[in-house]
Amino acid sequence: MADEPEEVKRLLEAIEAFEAIEDDATCAGAVSRLLEQWPDHHSRLREIRQKRVQALKAQGKTWAEIGVILGGVTPSRAQQIGAGLRGVKRPPKKPAEE
Repeated sequence: MADEPEEVKRLLEAIEAFEAIEDDATCAGAVSRLLEQWPDHHSRLREIRQKRVQALKAQGKTWAEIGVILGGVTPSRAQQIGAGLRGVKRPPKKPAEE
């Protein structure tokens, strides 16, 4: 967490704060209220990322460079993010047969 931006650290600390709530009912209620609002926040974060990816491209960055900035995504995925395309939901992996 040392190399994370301050905003990421604060979000992770907020999640840890939920875990630290001792009263089960209080914790469950607080998390439920947040999760009810999460879809709106998730959409906002995706829009922010898309705009910033577009700005990076306009500054002359390659899709490969943008992929590295995004945490190591492929150049094609970086381009999809810039276009506002969502990733494909993959079915869960089946457990390996023994």
